[in-house]
Amino acid sequence: IRRHELTRDDKERERTCHIDTVGAQTGPVMLTYRGREAIDRLTARVASGPPEYDFTAGDGVDHTAWVIDDPAEIREVVQGFAGVDSLYIADGHHRAAAAASVARLRMERNPLDRGDEAYHLLMAVLFPQEQLRIMDYNRAVRDLNGLTEAVFLERVGKRFLISESFTEKSPARRHEFGMYLGGIWRRLEARKEILRDDDPIAGLDVSLLHEHLLDPVLGILDQRMDTRIAFIGGSRGMVELENLVDRGDCAVAFSLYPPTVGEMMAVADAGAVMPPKSTWFEPKLLSGLFVHLLTAT
Repeated sequence: IRRHELTRDDKERERTCHIDTVGAQTGPVMLTYRGREAIDRLTARVASGPPEYDFTAGDGVDHTAWVIDDPAEIREVVQGFAGVDSLYIADGHHRAAAAASVARLRMERNPLDRGDEAYHLLMAVLFPQEQLRIMDYNRAVRDLNGLTEAVFLERVGKRFLISESFTEKSPARRHEFGMYLGGIWRRLEARKEILRDDDPIAGLDVSLLHEHLLDPVLGILDQRMDTRIAFIGGSRGMVELENLVDRGDCAVAFSLYPPTVGEMMAVADAGAVMPPKSTWFEPKLLSGLFVHLLTAT
């Protein structure tokens, strides 16, 4: 299982405490893989029958689930995934790390540990790459790092081409960004001299924004730890970015073009990690719909 993101110690400790205290994993880790026709055929066949669960949650998301309990179909699943070399964590790095931590804790407490106890297992949901889409994960910064608006724009313009009007608000392609400042949307386009498409990490738009704007201009050295930056998932729309700036909570906001699942996999295959908050998946599975009890036999 390959990751593409680092975890924060405080969040990992919090999730570890929660899982260990309640004795259950209540939210599956979302994994993805390069699709295989045999698995697609099986899931399509199963999904043509009546579901076990079918309802709409309070947020308007439909949840439909089928149970595979036929031994022959279970063997098909096992055989289908036998040819899958790697699984990739799409969403749930902290849940996965916390589950591993709980397994270590409980193994230390259990002198009769056999290695097959329920706490050694990870609850996960798997989607083929072709059925996943990463949404934009946008940023807003609380201040201009002591700069006036004019000086800020001058420094940004050294590494990005700035268009004074950007009615679309959300970028339509790689290396393009939206910037909301002073009640105006502007379009930023990365200058050719800063592009690094030969590197799977440096070529990401989240990396370009950090290396050439957030860090050198706004002084955001570590996005994971700096409290001056806020992250806004694409499902909340451009209106949320505008509201943050118009209310005075933030000075500037940026809309980003999302990376592809293939780009995420390339980073993980290289044994590297993406910048914090690079990926946002919607809809997320409802927490508590499926529960893995650590005492299950």
